[in-house]
Amino acid sequence: MALLLASLPISCIGGEPLFPFVLPWDDASAGVANVSGLLGKPAGGHGFVVAKDGHLFEGGKRFRIFGVNTVFGANFPSHDDAEKIAARMAKFGINCVRFHHMDWHTAPDGIWNADLKTLDPGQLDKVDYFIAQLKKNGIYADLNLHVSRTYPGMPSWEGAPSFFKGVDLFYPPMIEMQHDYARQLLTHVNPYTKTAYVDEPAVAFIEINNENGLICEWWGGSLDNMPDAFRKELEKPWNQWLKAKYPSEESLRKAWNVGEEPLGVEMLKEGAFESGTGKVWNLEQHEGAKAEATSIADGGLRVNVTAPGKLGWHVQLSQGGIVFDKDRHYTISFRARAAEPRRITVVASQAHAPWEQIWSVNLKLTTGWKDYHFTFQPASGDENARIVFSDLGAAAVEYAFASVSLRPGGVMGLQAEETPGTMPVFRKADFGMRTAEARGDWMHFLWETEEHYWTGMSEFIKKDLKARNLVVGTATGFSPPPIQAKLDIVDVHAYWQHPHFPHKSWDPADWYVPNIPMTDAPDGGTIPELMLRRVAGKPYICTEYNAAAPNTYNAETFLLLNAYAALNDWDGIFAFAYSHRRDDWGSRHITGFFDIDQHPLKMATLPAAVAMFVRGDVSRAVTVEKIPVSREAAIGQSVLGGSWWTSQALGVGKLFPFQSMAQMDVSDAPSPASAVKKFPGPDAGKAIVSDTGELVWGADNGTVTVNSPRSKAFIGRVTGKPVVLGDVTIDLQPNMQNWGAVTLTAMDGVDFKAPGRILVTATGYAESTGMKWNAAKNSVGRNWGAAPSLVEGIAAKITLPVPASRLKAWALDERGQRKGELKIEPAGTGSLIVIGPQYQTFWYEVEAGR
Repeated sequence: MALLLASLPISCIGGEPLFPFVLPWDDASAGVANVSGLLGKPAGGHGFVVAKDGHLFEGGKRFRIFGVNTVFGANFPSHDDAEKIAARMAKFGINCVRFHHMDWHTAPDGIWNADLKTLDPGQLDKVDYFIAQLKKNGIYADLNLHVSRTYPGMPSWEGAPSFFKGVDLFYPPMIEMQHDYARQLLTHVNPYTKTAYVDEPAVAFIEINNENGLICEWWGGSLDNMPDAFRKELEKPWNQWLKAKYPSEESLRKAWNVGEEPLGVEMLKEGAFESGTGKVWNLEQHEGAKAEATSIADGGLRVNVTAPGKLGWHVQLSQGGIVFDKDRHYTISFRARAAEPRRITVVASQAHAPWEQIWSVNLKLTTGWKDYHFTFQPASGDENARIVFSDLGAAAVEYAFASVSLRPGGVMGLQAEETPGTMPVFRKADFGMRTAEARGDWMHFLWETEEHYWTGMSEFIKKDLKARNLVVGTATGFSPPPIQAKLDIVDVHAYWQHPHFPHKSWDPADWYVPNIPMTDAPDGGTIPELMLRRVAGKPYICTEYNAAAPNTYNAETFLLLNAYAALNDWDGIFAFAYSHRRDDWGSRHITGFFDIDQHPLKMATLPAAVAMFVRGDVSRAVTVEKIPVSREAAIGQSVLGGSWWTSQALGVGKLFPFQSMAQMDVSDAPSPASAVKKFPGPDAGKAIVSDTGELVWGADNGTVTVNSPRSKAFIGRVTGKPVVLGDVTIDLQPNMQNWGAVTLTAMDGVDFKAPGRILVTATGYAESTGMKWNAAKNSVGRNWGAAPSLVEGIAAKITLPVPASRLKAWALDERGQRKGELKIEPAGTGSLIVIGPQYQTFWYEVEAGR
């Protein structure tokens, strides 16, 4: 063993050693880290998972999910691999697999034959066998229908949404293709279970259409330039809708012309850049970004970015001294171009801290001069605001701007060329210049059209195909929560520090991931927005969540979400993803942004995270506030902000879910004015204690603690003093990042005094051998490194309320098996255990005898 260890690579960063630690891809061995006992076997043994009283139930008992996504080729393992993968997943407490992106590729990475219409028999056989093995191990399936197939034979256009999102919610030929795929997949009989998927209780969910919504895509502007074939298919029902509401052109004109406002006087001090920059216009350069501004002979300003910034906004052009009224409309117009096609953002924001945006639009500049025109209503008023041309610092590119104008007004009603029966569809680019009644009518139409799609697809699956499984539509945000509440389950997605691609989408060499922990985020990071989409009376799941690698604080990822999901009484969490890789299960190192199967820290923390959430170690909130939101109020929110609104827009403070639970009580009936309440919640920058007393988000010092009878955790910055969690104390010692995540999970006993086993994890830094960071340590480009993965040994002093005579402790190897005994010292009436890098591990077993 000594010779073997001596031959393995040891990395050294900042004087601190890293050592190899790989969790085998095919290991399902018993031990303290094996939580497969939480899974009922086989999956579906008690019948279908059902929705009841706003939650998921299995066999008459509450059922919580911790699942994973398999993506692309990872959906199709060989038979031998499928057996090992399913058993390993069960060991870590994974009880559902979401089959995602099966429909992008043809075989061998996808399910299609070359025609993209019929299923490849060999690929289908692999899915069938994998699902049979999952079922055997107590793991359910979530079958996704449309995710990423590009419908064959359909015309595209510049700026079109990926995979025809939005369009496939109203275009009949695409909907028929969705029906056909659902019919082929779901009515097919799995030869290994002898059951069609519509009759298979181990298939917990069927998802209709991933991250898709008509309102969302229209609001983003991607449908503005649709080809006639698609535009006319939306224009016809739009005119039918108007005809049903307005009996005559006169009634339509009367309604839409209320609130017309012509353009007012110019608000900018200077729009032609006569004085260059430095007086009226300000060329901002931040964080090392460099840019030069020169006047254009015939009017305008040239901005040449010579050194890009770390973020796009590190170069921006702004003019301040502007007063905005929340209740008025404003029209901004300008000419612009770029040396190469580039996306920029035009912003109206505060000209003072905290510099909040009150309106913005993202647009793509071309190499030729182009006129732009936007009418908007600011989200809030401000006496000291500014107009900003932002995100210029993403690349070393030359930009040019001219003829900038900002004027109040610019709102129009029914135009002379517009008549009932021939009314064109509204373009998002022109939406702001319409009167309130016209905008409301258009959003009502989009809402009803989108709602009809989701409920129609659900009805097709349940009635036509006779599926008995629960049906999920899509993630909220991409579709408004009240629409998704028409289906069985409400879903949500989020990522902490999703990779940014400053130049080209998904460029494997040119990206960055901000390397900061969520425990440092005073606004709670991703957690509040996830919690604030919750709908009362519906099971709530998150089918995609992760913190992107190579962020070096990834150990916090599922510990934080699982703890707060338990507080907010969710029903399911899915890591995105277990793997994207085909026939490459034993890479033995971190392979990319999202795959957790070979990420040592994300996998090792799963047993503790699963215990907090699935086992229910963390209690649900005591206080549950329900916020009434009528259909009309919900549509009104979408008029203001598309589909990406939460209950924060209804008066709930952003940090409220760290303390208690908030739910939207959606209804088709109007809400009485007396029902409107505000729930501001705690202030940012202060420690927030959950109303159960078990969780503390200490945003003021970058720490989070969990203190429940069976789970204890300290996550965050080294404080220099012991943290007392009931009768357990954790004293995290200085380390490479002065940050770590230490968890204690009572695997058998009712608390930490009772006889039984305790799993301890102590995680901090991890990377792959030879991983090459850039100077800012926020990207490794293509240099993800190779096997084996390297981890840091975290030092901590742990005090337990059990006499030393009753305790034994061991360091665990890569399979979670005992490899060396630890010394235990008396500490008052309890015991002190000291862990650290000398044990070459990040997890430990403690056993308390009687």
